[in-house]
Amino acid sequence: MELGPPGGSGPAEPGPRLRGLRGADAAASASSLSRFGAEAGCRAPAVAAVLPAGGSGERMGVPTPKQFCPILERPLISYTLQALERVSWIKDIIVAVTRENMETMKGIIQRYQHKRISLVEAGVTRHRSIFNGLKALAEDQPNCRLSKPEVVIIHDAVRPFVEEDVLLKVVTAAQEHGASGAIRPLVSTVISPSADSCLDHSLERARYRASEMPQAFLFDVIYDAYQQCSDYDLEFGTECLHLALKYSHIKAKLVEGSPDLWKVTYKRDLYAAESIIKERISQKVCVVMDTKEDEEHVGHCLEEMLKTELNVMTSDFEETQRLLNMVEESNLSILYPVVVISVHFLDYESVPLGQKMEKVMQIREFAKEAKKRNILLSGLLIYFPQEEQKLRESLRQGTTIISALIKERNSGLIGQLLVA
Repeated sequence: MELGPPGGSGPAEPGPRLRGLRGADAAASASSLSRFGAEAGCRAPAVAAVLPAGGSGERMGVPTPKQFCPILERPLISYTLQALERVSWIKDIIVAVTRENMETMKGIIQRYQHKRISLVEAGVTRHRSIFNGLKALAEDQPNCRLSKPEVVIIHDAVRPFVEEDVLLKVVTAAQEHGASGAIRPLVSTVISPSADSCLDHSLERARYRASEMPQAFLFDVIYDAYQQCSDYDLEFGTECLHLALKYSHIKAKLVEGSPDLWKVTYKRDLYAAESIIKERISQKVCVVMDTKEDEEHVGHCLEEMLKTELNVMTSDFEETQRLLNMVEESNLSILYPVVVISVHFLDYESVPLGQKMEKVMQIREFAKEAKKRNILLSGLLIYFPQEEQKLRESLRQGTTIISALIKERNSGLIGQLLVA
């Protein structure tokens, strides 16, 4: 369960406490662009973002447009919006969606509590959708509610893993050069076939790059380009940097992007994206332990064996309930299924098995209620005391179980009491 920074100060009083970095993250994000402005001897630019999200997902081969396909029961586009919202210096985010998906998009914004989002109707092509998004930011349009930015970012709704550093790079390059875009090395060699489907020629792969997103532009540069754009380019074009070159005579500065900028295009990409998201949200975990004083060293051994960063808390079931309530109040479970693992050490020499199990089995009732809040609660039972070698083997098995519960986030295991 994502909590806060590893190595942070512990609670001032017994019981679980959630710690967050929202304020610190926002301050750091805002200062990153401010530092650039100061270093360049100018103010930080006003920045907005446009996301075309009117695609039908034809290449994915599923009835749902790919931007609305669920990953961990949450639409893909919501992850992309979250990535942009984390960047506090992006003032407005314009999403272009088709008329038939407008209510769906409004529901996503409301359910996942997205902020700074404005919706416009998408066009029949990618360029027309982007143009509609730019119009929403232009001061020359009637009933304009948004202020014109100095720099606009154009990004894809189905590229959810964009990081602030690459956004900052393309924005700063665009402020200096007028246009900028992320690029990546070509993976495959590009060839040109002849009319009879024979090889005509191939390109030298080392000389070429794949154009990726995000891209950034001085707003006037790209808006003027779209205003001059021919119907043919609006209908069949896909490259915004080309429009800036062709119509505004601006040569874009190309910025090396990270491997995470890939686009979810095919059905298999959904599984890859889910795997990446699970990995990213499994870096921090809170394990609630029911331990007595003479068992604390066993809990410490378990913590040491876990590879992920842990906050280990001593707790009984009343404290577990408090933790679940605090998770819900923190809104963590709105965005992701949150895993909570309650670890219990069973001293079968001093505590009657029936008495201990009756208490431990309460986890099932807690889990049923927690699932309604997108919290996946499971229990782990470790026998104690044992001979040292056997105990360490049990702890290693417990570590494996905890890691699997966190990484898989399998709702079929909620309320289950697993034995290591």
